[in-house]
Parts: sequence; C-alpha cells; structure tokens
Amino acid sequence: MRRAILAALAAIVAGSALPGPAAAEERGRYEVYGVEGEDMLKMRAGPGTGYNIIVGLPNGTVLRMGTCEQTGPTRWCQVTLDRARGLKGYVSRAYIRKL
Repeated sequence: MRRAILAALAAIVAGSALPGPAAAEERGRYEVYGVEGEDMLKMRAGPGTGYNIIVGLPNGTVLRMGTCEQTGPTRWCQVTLDRARGLKGYVSRAYIRKL
C-alpha cells in the first residue's frame, strides 16, 4: 500500500514538471513590436537585465520562441532569430507577438 501511494505521488510530481498546453501554445514564430522610436529590443544572454546584451532587435524582427520564465515582474522568453538560428538569447515577452 505504501509503495502504491509513493508511486502515485511520484507520478503526480513528474506530471507537473511537464509543459502544459499553455507552454506549447507559446512556441512558434513571433515578431518584435512595440519598441519606441528608434530604440531596439535587447536580446540578452540570460533571463534578466543583469545579463549581457547580445544584439538589439528592431520592430518587425522575426523570432522563434522557446520556453519562457518569470524573473521578477518580467516574463523572459528564450528566442532564436528566424534567419540566423545560431543566434540565441532572451527577450522580454512584453515586446513580442505571435505571427
């Protein structure tokens, strides 16, 4: 009986670590939007403003989005450039929208 309970708990914990439908919906092609004036969205080496800036992305830049995570008040998403998939980093979710 005890083994059955432990096995059931392990299955529940393992299942909660899997990405749900919301995570799957967020993956795909996105574009940078909402960046003011001539400013650019900063792609960073990690999920937060304390990480180095890799490149600035103007409005309209097409990205492929991976997973996202919350760091403080900002949701950071791991992205690659659609036309240069070797270039990877993190951007604020507030400045990208689904194509």
